[in-house]
Amino acid sequence: MIAINNLTFEIGARALYDEANWHIKPGEKIGLIGANGTGKTTLLKLIVGDYKPTSGTISKSKELTIGYLNQDLLSYASDKSILHVAMEAFERQNQLHTEIETLLKKLETDYSEDLLNKLSDKQHEFEALDGYNIEYKAHEILAGLGFSDVDQERKLNTFSGGWRMRVMLAKILLQAPDILLLDEPTNHLDLPSIQWLEDYLRNFEGAIVIVSHDRWFLDKVINRTVESRKGKLTVYAGNYTFYLEEKSLREEIQRGEFKNQQAKIRQEERLIERFRAKASKAKMAQSRIKMLDKMERIDDVDDDNPSVNFSFKFSRQSGRNVITIEDLSKSYPNLEILSHADAVIEKGDKIALIGANGRGKSTLLRIIAGADKEFTGKSDTGYNVTQTFFAQHQLESLHLENEILQELQAFAPKHTDTELRSILGSFLFTGDDVFKKIRVLSGGEKSRVALAKALTADANFLILDEPTNHLDMQSVNILIQAIQQYEGTVIAVSHDRYFLDNIANKIWYIEDKHIKEYPGTYAEYEEWQSKRKLQPKAAAPAPQPKKEEKKPEVKQQPTEDKSKQLKKLNQDLTRMEQQIADLEKEVKQLEGKLADDSIYSNPNKLKETNTSYQQKQTQLKQVQQQWETLAEQIMELEA
Repeated sequence: MIAINNLTFEIGARALYDEANWHIKPGEKIGLIGANGTGKTTLLKLIVGDYKPTSGTISKSKELTIGYLNQDLLSYASDKSILHVAMEAFERQNQLHTEIETLLKKLETDYSEDLLNKLSDKQHEFEALDGYNIEYKAHEILAGLGFSDVDQERKLNTFSGGWRMRVMLAKILLQAPDILLLDEPTNHLDLPSIQWLEDYLRNFEGAIVIVSHDRWFLDKVINRTVESRKGKLTVYAGNYTFYLEEKSLREEIQRGEFKNQQAKIRQEERLIERFRAKASKAKMAQSRIKMLDKMERIDDVDDDNPSVNFSFKFSRQSGRNVITIEDLSKSYPNLEILSHADAVIEKGDKIALIGANGRGKSTLLRIIAGADKEFTGKSDTGYNVTQTFFAQHQLESLHLENEILQELQAFAPKHTDTELRSILGSFLFTGDDVFKKIRVLSGGEKSRVALAKALTADANFLILDEPTNHLDMQSVNILIQAIQQYEGTVIAVSHDRYFLDNIANKIWYIEDKHIKEYPGTYAEYEEWQSKRKLQPKAAAPAPQPKKEEKKPEVKQQPTEDKSKQLKKLNQDLTRMEQQIADLEKEVKQLEGKLADDSIYSNPNKLKETNTSYQQKQTQLKQVQQQWETLAEQIMELEA
């Protein structure tokens, strides 16, 4: 589809890419990753032709259609409804619709055969392009991205930048191009919309290149990873988790080769030094010097994963109950957020507050932080609780003329400069970076400064509203490590599921205008929710901590009936296990075919194989879920 050969792109004296190579094949779903500043967005602009290479080539077929989502689309404005804007994707269908309407108008006075033939041709083409379903398709995709039927009739200009970006994404998806280039597509989405987009992209038949800092999203969607690093593009044949494992293995091999080569170099240098002084061995010494000069040197492995090297300190321990919420109700005009809600945050809790946008997550955080007092009921802060509240609007409170180090010195005077520089180093501000003025920093860098400030506060309770926005993967990992070793209490709102899964021991979600709690990690919560959706009638409420539930008494079945029932269930289970084994074998065979590069030269065969693979995967999941249900029934009978 797209061939990048010996690509060099220079900005000033710096080569962002230096003879980089990469071929994108049909149907590939690729994650383009790398540290900030390595040129990921630039590469997408080079592919679409916004930038020209310094040297090298980017080859594309003339018929190739590209859908490109980039952050520049935030500035797009229109006084049309968002449904109308999304339907602009159907350029040819819209043109035909207008032409058909014009011809029908003419037919009111002109009944010529020529006009009838033209109308017939246009209608046939319109039907062939599925023109009668384009409005339904637009409705479906906008709904998946979080727009209600009422929202879809509103003008685009009445929405905030983030919601406008969703409309642009819907428009690009409706175009169904041969390849999608998506630059941070999850930036403005809530969790339900991210999950919808994952499903959509997994079933998308074309190729996809995604730039994203959301590693959970990448793992769910991609089957290839391309790392942009040191001017080169390195391909890994798997998702982001596979990339991490494979890269670790490659680095281990490289590290070993580097050590062996260094040992050999030292040995040769000792021999040269010994022989150089003897006239009879001078020729041998010169020969060895030339050999060393010609040796292709192996680089040592760079450590791209900085770790937290500071510890949190707070002077006072809080009491057992950090926040107590009782009979709390909160509403806006025409929108009720909470009604008579109760909840408790206890010392040491690390809570992820999740849910769709508009459910009241940020409102609840502001109530907990004491920033919103317009409610009824109680939200009481416990004994000795000292808090710090991080939200995106706090970036505006940074002092633009301060240097980064000065900003932290003024906020946390009890910390030494060494401690503050250590904290800033953990957030990727090293060396002279700490003397940069706040005003010259990017949005992501300002977020890191604001987070560093929050973490230097003498607080035993952290309240974090979208702390991972604008952070790259390295910075997210730093924040995760920092919170994991923090001994205080945390409540966080974030759409980054990897972050949530690694920091939270409890999940809060707002349902039926009440605060509900799941006592576990995000991954455990998601698994519980998926089972709950599959079996809505049988689903139990989320288990509550520290409360022993009495099991309802079950009438004992006669032993003989029970024995027969167990025998039949075990037979069904055995058949199902065989079915799972057969399906796993078929899935593995199809994975082998998809891993064979030759299949990508035959689009029909690729599509057929990919469809079979998706179908078998779905069947396998369904049978595995049935097996789990059956196994639970057997365990209950055997109990």
